[in-house]
Amino acid sequence: AKALASVPEELSSVDSAPLMCAGITTFNALRNSGARGGDVVAVLGIGGLGHLGVQFAAKMGFKTVAIARGKDKEPLAKKLGAIRYIDSREKNPAAELNKFGGAKVIIATVTNADAMTAALGGLAANGVLVVIGATGPLSVDPILLISGQRSVKGWYSGTSIDSQDTLKFSALAGVQSMNEIFPLERVTEAYERMMSGKARFRVVLSMEG
Repeated sequence: AKALASVPEELSSVDSAPLMCAGITTFNALRNSGARGGDVVAVLGIGGLGHLGVQFAAKMGFKTVAIARGKDKEPLAKKLGAIRYIDSREKNPAAELNKFGGAKVIIATVTNADAMTAALGGLAANGVLVVIGATGPLSVDPILLISGQRSVKGWYSGTSIDSQDTLKFSALAGVQSMNEIFPLERVTEAYERMMSGKARFRVVLSMEG
């Protein structure tokens, strides 16, 4: 079969499900970003994708910076492995990133184009903004790209083999999704919770007793 992934014994079905959606997307984007251990990697957004992105980045050995709106998210960002947190409501993300040399990679887990544009100037020379979600056009200053040989690229989720790699890495490194679990018979409630945007962070339906 071409679309099957072996699930490590250490992971339950509930653990694995979000890792083969939000997990594979952030894991794959990071490992194909060109960043190496010790590089500064910023994760833009701490939500369903971002909370996993911060964990993966930290476990891969990157100097991980989390960027989100509001001071209330800082404790969680640090708990997940970020060494620095930037509150984009209070500070300019690009200016803050440039204070310590700029980011080799910025993983944009948000779909807000303005937030991506605001962070783009925080890339170091030869840095890359990796976009993994969007709802509309992204405004980019070409001078900013040319002057520092910076680039913008997109990344999708991946294949079944990528899913398997994500699960193996997660089991070995202890990466875990933060889930709200609903029994199958409450599927409508689970869907409404997911669509409300208030879930922290992934909604999982379980058929386990």
